[in-house]
Amino acid sequence: MNTPPTLYIEGPAFWTPTLPGWDAARAAFRGEGALADPPAKRPSPQVLAPAERRRAPDTVALALEVAAAAIAGADRPAADVPCVFTSAHGDLSINDYMCSTLAGDPKMLSPTKFHNSVHNAAVGYWTIGTGCMAASNAVSAYGHSFAAGLLEAAVQCAADQTPVLLVGYDAPTVGALASVTDSRGLLAVALVIAPERTARTVASLDWSLVGDAPGTATAPRSAAAATLKDINPMADALPLFEALAQAPGSANAPIDLPLSAALALRLRLQAAG
Repeated sequence: MNTPPTLYIEGPAFWTPTLPGWDAARAAFRGEGALADPPAKRPSPQVLAPAERRRAPDTVALALEVAAAAIAGADRPAADVPCVFTSAHGDLSINDYMCSTLAGDPKMLSPTKFHNSVHNAAVGYWTIGTGCMAASNAVSAYGHSFAAGLLEAAVQCAADQTPVLLVGYDAPTVGALASVTDSRGLLAVALVIAPERTARTVASLDWSLVGDAPGTATAPRSAAAATLKDINPMADALPLFEALAQAPGSANAPIDLPLSAALALRLRLQAAG
C-alpha cells in the first residue's frame, strides 16, 4: 500500500462559547489561558449580509465564523478554495421544530426554517457569501463525522494537489431528539489542508488508515479541552487542535480518529518550526 503524502495545515480556527476563537483556545490548551466567563454569545459572521446574519441558525453562524477565520489565517482567497463541511446532525433545533410542526400543524411550517433544515445549508451559505465556485461537499458520519470530513478533505487535497478548507460544526440537541443523540453545546472547528508547505503552515500532517486502532478517539490531554470532550461529535477534533496549539518544532504522539468500529484515521503532526 502506498503511503499517503505529507500534507500541511494552515489557519486553524476554533469556536465554542468558553473558548471563542483560536487565540483563546490555543492559550487554554497550552495551560496559559482560562475559559471565558461568562461564555461568549454566538458569533456574527461577516460573510453574510446583515439580514441573513440575523436569520441564520446557530450552526450556520458557527460554521461560517470558523471558515472565515481559517481562510484568513491561511491567507487564501475564499472564492477559489474547495471546501468540505462536516456535521453529525446538522441543525438539531430546526430538525426538532420541523418534526414538531409536521406532527402538529403542517401548514404552519416556516419556509425559512425548512430552507435551513438541509444538511448542506452551512456550506451553501458559505459558497454564496464568498462567491466560491470551487467544489463543495457536505459530509455526515454520525459520531465519526469529523474524522470522515478530515479524510475527505485530505484525499481531495492529495488527489487534486490543491488546498481544501475543512469545517466541522455541531449544535445542542433540542426536544425529543435528546432521547436519541447527546449533543450538549456549540463547537465548531476549521483549518485549511494544503499540498505544499507555505509561510502560513502551522504543522505538517502525516495520515494513514489503520485497522488495529482502539474503537475510541484519542482523549484530550489539557484541562481546557477535557471540559469539551462530551460537548458534541466535533469533540473528536480536540486532540488535533491541542497538537496544533503546541510550540513550534514540537512533535506529537499519534492521534487516532475512529471512522468505524474497525477502522481509524491515524494522524501524526509536526509543528512548523
